[in-house]
Amino acid sequence: MQEYEYFEMNRIGWDTRAAAHFDSEFYDLPSFLAGETSLREIELAELGDVNGKSLLHLQCHFGMDTLSWAREGAVCTGVDISPVAIQKARELAQELKLNSEFVCTDVYSFQRSDSAPYDIVFTSYGAICWLPDLIRWAEVVASNLAVGGRFYMADFHPIYDLLTGYSYFTQVQPDEDEEGTYTENGADVTAKLATWAHPMSSVINALINVGIQIERVSEFPFSPYNCFEDMVEREPGRFYLNHKGNDVPIVYSITGRKVA
Repeated sequence: MQEYEYFEMNRIGWDTRAAAHFDSEFYDLPSFLAGETSLREIELAELGDVNGKSLLHLQCHFGMDTLSWAREGAVCTGVDISPVAIQKARELAQELKLNSEFVCTDVYSFQRSDSAPYDIVFTSYGAICWLPDLIRWAEVVASNLAVGGRFYMADFHPIYDLLTGYSYFTQVQPDEDEEGTYTENGADVTAKLATWAHPMSSVINALINVGIQIERVSEFPFSPYNCFEDMVEREPGRFYLNHKGNDVPIVYSITGRKVA
């Protein structure tokens, strides 16, 4: 298959998933609409104050995190491949009267409508595994980020893939799976999807090569989401996974700044 065929497969799959996610307890839209943030302690603590900043959210799903940053004072643009998700994001933005724009496209094809680059580029949790080429991804990050602007990502640690039988290192051909989605109402919402593994070194080096100065790399022994088998909530909102008596590094984050 060609890249565009994999992207089309994933678009169809995420359209199907998104429709189920709207009504899930996992996303809990009623609480969000009532004023609760969907952002988690990791990104809130590490990205910090976004008030008055322009923020680009790559692979935003149906916009809850994008709109949560807007509630924090950012002027946000969310990008996602799924038209079903983007339509819902636009509806939420209109209902909540939040300063956000949503664009339906794959990451590689995104071009900002405004000539001004963004102060912040943000991505999080289960995003880059849907992309085959991190160099192209990093080029999109850099081309949309102002000099001196911040890049921030939090994602699931690739060591989890290895522990569950997938490659740690990137393969030319993606893994193709057909299974239910991760929300509690999604066991029967099956869709065929293609993912690519990316070790941390590839992520970091791709960013460095496009002029992103890495300021901090963090690893966490817990996830803010209960989305993998056998996780244990030891503290409120912190889900741990044990492997042979030790905690698995389940999330990592990268903070950087565009220097040129």
